[in-house]
Amino acid sequence: MGQGFSTRRQAHEAGVHRPLQAGICGTKKAGAESIVVSGGYKDDEDYGDVIVYTGHGGQDSSGNQVSDQSLDDSGNAALVTSYLEGLPVRVLRGYQGGAPYAPAAGYRYDGLYRVTSYGSKLGIDGFLIWQFRLEAYDDAHTPQAAQQPELPPTPATPESAAVTGSESPGRITSTVQRIVRSSAVKRQVKAWHGNRCQICDLRIDVPGGSYSEGAHIRALGSPHNGPDTSGNVLCLCPNCHVMLDAGAIVIEDNLTVIRGGEPAGTLRTDPRHTIDLECVRHHRERWRQ
Repeated sequence: MGQGFSTRRQAHEAGVHRPLQAGICGTKKAGAESIVVSGGYKDDEDYGDVIVYTGHGGQDSSGNQVSDQSLDDSGNAALVTSYLEGLPVRVLRGYQGGAPYAPAAGYRYDGLYRVTSYGSKLGIDGFLIWQFRLEAYDDAHTPQAAQQPELPPTPATPESAAVTGSESPGRITSTVQRIVRSSAVKRQVKAWHGNRCQICDLRIDVPGGSYSEGAHIRALGSPHNGPDTSGNVLCLCPNCHVMLDAGAIVIEDNLTVIRGGEPAGTLRTDPRHTIDLECVRHHRERWRQ
């Protein structure tokens, strides 16, 4: 992080951003490997640890938007996949555009960001554009990023008082230790099931793709120490994922789904996906004790 490159070719040769011209590197299937933030689109916004990045397409040679963008564009589709699958994206900033967080010259690798949301709007030139919000994995990630002050403790609120919230919520920095999931395993299981929940059969379709979650049957990490293998992963919708993790759903050895103590159908399977029954038993015993 922070490594500089005089030219795009140097960044290409280092494997940080492979295309010599395109601002997005990636495919719909694999997600976005990297992007270049260099003021190429009028609607871009760069706040350091947060980037509002305009997708690809619809520009003429002068940098004006002359047609609508589409999520069918491979670069835009790649960023959608990165959002749906939670895949990190490398960010390379260029000197162009004079943004406060741009390097003075050349290009700079500014580390990994996550795509946290996306949507469409009419851009400055009056055509539909797709924009992606990316957030750095670390708030102190960008060298010039302003440090957020720590907030004082929130005073206790009487139960009778109305909670109005805040129009400008503050931010604090924290460190979280977690088990790193194997995204390749989860993505394989979800692909086998076409992002359709194995318990309730729901498939959540969104612009540019579909969404599901890879749920470990036997939890990773101490004290459960489940394996990060396909046999220990289910393709679930968010609701069923929460219920499985919290014990509201357990599964019998014959793959009968038990919800609220009553049978609620059978876990849908696929010939390519063999469920690890030892993990099923461990999960069931954990919640039936």
